Amino acid sequence: MKTGLIILAAGSSSRLGRPKQLIEIQRKTLIQRAVDYALKSKSNSSIVVLGWNPELIRSGFDSSRIPSVINENWEEGMASSMQVGLRYLIQKDQIDQVILMLCDQPFVEAKLLDQLILAKKESDKGIVACAYSETLGVPALFDQKYFEEMLALKGSEGAKKVILKNREDVFAIDFPLGKIDLDTEADIERLKDLRS
Repeated sequence: MKTGLIILAAGSSSRLGRPKQLIEIQRKTLIQRAVDYALKSKSNSSIVVLGWNPELIRSGFDSSRIPSVINENWEEGMASSMQVGLRYLIQKDQIDQVILMLCDQPFVEAKLLDQLILAKKESDKGIVACAYSETLGVPALFDQKYFEEMLALKGSEGAKKVILKNREDVFAIDFPLGKIDLDTEADIERLKDLRS
């Protein structure tokens, strides 16, 4: 099974007021951390999806190690960015399944990404999602039978819609730290406390 991995990094971080992709944790930008873990994982190919100010964001990671694509319609919301990445991986690498990850979940590591791949193989389910805050979400892995559904999403709809619609075909991995994402300065301060 060929596993593709999409790192979504297209947003403008409007609530934060500065690009969250470039926030540094332990002297490494969030986007570089995401790239490092993606490349360390057992996925076969990866892509970074950029949107807002792509040149600035590209300066925050080693773009020689991983390809990136620009979603010109990033302002339409999550769906279009995911679709740009998915189409790229389908065309270029003929993937059988795909992992979606965000660059602002600081506790996602290669071990978790590999857990998704292993759980999919062992559970025989079409989707493996992370469970946190009494819901299911990304990082999540989708079998190719869901690609069409993912490519039909609109606007701000994200992968969660596909996960919840197909609940009977989902294997959940407990990942309580998945609820921590960085949308505000207060989130970043809390993260410093957690990390220290």
